[in-house]
Amino acid sequence: MALLPVPEALETILNRSHPIETEIISIHDALGRVLADDVRSQLTQPPFAASAMDGYAVRFDDIGGPLTLIGESQAGKSFDGSLSNGEALRIFTGAPVPVGADTVIMQENTSFEGNQVTINECRAKGINIRKIGEDFKKDDILLKKGVKITARHIAVIAAGNVEKICVYRKPKVAILSTGDELLDVGSEISPDKIVNSNVPLFMALIKENGGIPVNLGTARDTLDDVKAKILKVKDVDIFVSIGGVSVGDYDIIKDVLKDAGLKVDFWKVAMKPGKPIVYGDFKGIHYFGMPGNPSSAYICFVNFMLPAMNKMQGLGEYGYPISHAILDHDIKEGSGRMNFMRAIYTENQDGIKTVSANFSQSSALLKTMSDANCLLIRDVKAPPAKAGELVKIVLI
Repeated sequence: MALLPVPEALETILNRSHPIETEIISIHDALGRVLADDVRSQLTQPPFAASAMDGYAVRFDDIGGPLTLIGESQAGKSFDGSLSNGEALRIFTGAPVPVGADTVIMQENTSFEGNQVTINECRAKGINIRKIGEDFKKDDILLKKGVKITARHIAVIAAGNVEKICVYRKPKVAILSTGDELLDVGSEISPDKIVNSNVPLFMALIKENGGIPVNLGTARDTLDDVKAKILKVKDVDIFVSIGGVSVGDYDIIKDVLKDAGLKVDFWKVAMKPGKPIVYGDFKGIHYFGMPGNPSSAYICFVNFMLPAMNKMQGLGEYGYPISHAILDHDIKEGSGRMNFMRAIYTENQDGIKTVSANFSQSSALLKTMSDANCLLIRDVKAPPAKAGELVKIVLI
């Protein structure tokens, strides 16, 4: 059977992935969520002409002689009156500029004696005043649909007096690990067992990328146990199993799922590592069958499951950012599979990236995956690359 090229596999997944339902939430719960609608301001900001400095509000045409101080305006406690010829008002940052004033002079550029203020320097009329609506006006769009909300975004939403926003619901992802050899973290490990790192990995990846993980536990390599575990797959958007998708005698999950209603879109992709990945539809739920080696499973997540999760959440970018870097060593020609090499890039003060993948690429190794900060992409049948050449990397 010919292996499916990576771009075609991704296209299949994205064609079947669509934004999920929306919900209304408080801005206090909005960090990391994705807007499902534009956010419009409920007010004009600032709602009044405000001082940008501590100093004195004056009429520009009066500058040149002493001015009589008639009061003060504070933030939250404005001056109840107006400014006439020959008058000045003590004013503080953020306070309303009184009627009649058209310029604010910073206090460092004044001198004061009794109740008389002298302006020693003024660059121009209208300086140090924030105009009404200088930041934004009522009904202005503060943030557009599809924005992933950061702390900075929350600040502008709050300033617009918007308490509730519409976001895409977090995708729920069921995780099932398989394998007789696996034990939970903290278990006493016997010689023929290993710690299950895949479940903690995928729990974290799903949370890190806006989803809600649902841990179904670990299924033994028996038909009965696998069948019992998949009965728990319900009310989720994605179902991911890890392990059991290769061709070994105990790799049984794909066949059990097919008997239970799985419709397979593809099995095996022309990529390294991660070739045995399965993708399909399980009773209306996106199904990803990941290889058991953690590094292989992780790279399958990066290339396929993350784009699906992002599209479900209305994000315009379907994966981790792509960049370029300069190789610091030679690389031999590529094979018949697209290769995603764990790599480490560094960046100098001029922003130029240099990358190295000059260590073991065994898919069974976790330390190299932990150390890597990028994946170096080698296309199918790529020609040999020399040190100093520019290559494509995924920033993970």
